[in-house]
Amino acid sequence: MVLHHEFIEIAKKFSKKIAIIDKATGKNVSYGKALIASLILANKFKIYEEGYVGVMVPTSAGAFLACLGLLMAGKVPVMINYSTGAAENCEYAQGKIGFKTIVTSRALLEKINCRVVDGMICLEDIMKAIGTGDKLKAALKSKLPTSMIIKGMPPKTEDDDVVILFTSGSEKEPKAVQLSHHNVGANARDAVKVFKLSDQDVMLSILPVFHSFGQMVNFWLPLITGMTAVTYANPLDYKTIPKLIREEGATMIAATPIFISGYLRESKPGDFENMRIIIAGADKVPDWLRHAFMEKHNKVLLEGYGVTETSPVISANTPEENRPGSIGKPLPRIQVKILDLKTDEALPPGEEGKIVVKGDYVMTGYYDDIEETSLRIRDGWYDTGDMGIIDEDGYLWHRGRLKRFVKIGGEMVSLVRTESVLEELLPEGESCCVVDIPDTRKGARLAAAVTSKINEKELIKKMGEKLPNINIPTQFVVFDELPKMGSGKIDFRATTEMVKKRLFQSARG
Repeated sequence: MVLHHEFIEIAKKFSKKIAIIDKATGKNVSYGKALIASLILANKFKIYEEGYVGVMVPTSAGAFLACLGLLMAGKVPVMINYSTGAAENCEYAQGKIGFKTIVTSRALLEKINCRVVDGMICLEDIMKAIGTGDKLKAALKSKLPTSMIIKGMPPKTEDDDVVILFTSGSEKEPKAVQLSHHNVGANARDAVKVFKLSDQDVMLSILPVFHSFGQMVNFWLPLITGMTAVTYANPLDYKTIPKLIREEGATMIAATPIFISGYLRESKPGDFENMRIIIAGADKVPDWLRHAFMEKHNKVLLEGYGVTETSPVISANTPEENRPGSIGKPLPRIQVKILDLKTDEALPPGEEGKIVVKGDYVMTGYYDDIEETSLRIRDGWYDTGDMGIIDEDGYLWHRGRLKRFVKIGGEMVSLVRTESVLEELLPEGESCCVVDIPDTRKGARLAAAVTSKINEKELIKKMGEKLPNINIPTQFVVFDELPKMGSGKIDFRATTEMVKKRLFQSARG
């Protein structure tokens, strides 16, 4: 089904129920009011002739309603990352997709000190221009039968784009991912099924909606299920978020391990009492974090896996089927195979190879990039670029990015494997990132960026007990903190450049 049509049905059914608790503005928006507001915005957005419109708004009622309004006006939201290089990201998206208009917020621009980019319109100005006539017209329209409301909108099918998201760019230039209504809708409905979610659940929506995790889990999932979404735009506010979880009785949270560890550290006993589902993804969940959550809150921290191109969830552990350390079983409407790196032949359970997937969640393609799309999708199978294993019971185990394997002296070495061992040896909560740097003799060698002062000799000795010599970094570089993506994931590309720069400076002087 077309997602904004599905939202209209839900909004009519639960008109008096709170759809969004916006913690930034202190306002509660009922489903009925959310429908009226999105109809008003749809009318305002109709003046823009472009089929695609940029959206750069923090996770909030404003962000949700802007996306709904654009879709109801026949437009496709193009989500823009504002966490780093916001203005440059706006211009990159404009150039890549070929649109001009960007819906944003003046408060956000001021907060992140972003210059005004040509084509920006601020929600604050749109809201000021809404008159009594606009409100009355939308309110009357919202009372019509669902079929009549939908009939008055530009025709859309479930195969049309619902959003364009950009890949993280942690390894190379961001790609524009086209996701359809069917892609995101199928992923959301399967998440409802495997986690046994209902309209009684309360979602803590803290992830940015420019990230696929935030777009599906924090935005569409609650609003097409009849849940209440509690929005808060700063997932790094570790002190506040545990309080919000307690105060609003949130029953589900999805975040990255880095964010989850911050909430754990600042939480008090009882903060997670109502939580049914606590799931981490986008990065490996360390064992200590799982144990610490159980010890402090008697709650199971689940782990899942996904990529932007699959809307995003591919697999997840659930309360009923949980194998700690794995990334869970594939969701119902996706197939997963492990292929041999050299032959592309399917491998049996227990053998490591590259992860490829096929099914309803796989993107339409990369916008205006047939070549890259055809490289990544063959016969419907999408190459995730990740390495993994499927065990005898159907659980998927992540072994790291293929790009995060490096050939040293003729052998393939996993940077992620080294990181996992190093992380266990560092003080709790400290970060690390293992990178490869050029070496004239072996072609490459490993260096590690860490956020904790270390005894290098002692650390190398302990790593040698768990890893072959080829996997052990030859140099360690200490930084106050490591650069992160908007998702909270360590920015591998930026960290590599920092390490190379620091080592080059050390070599020179």
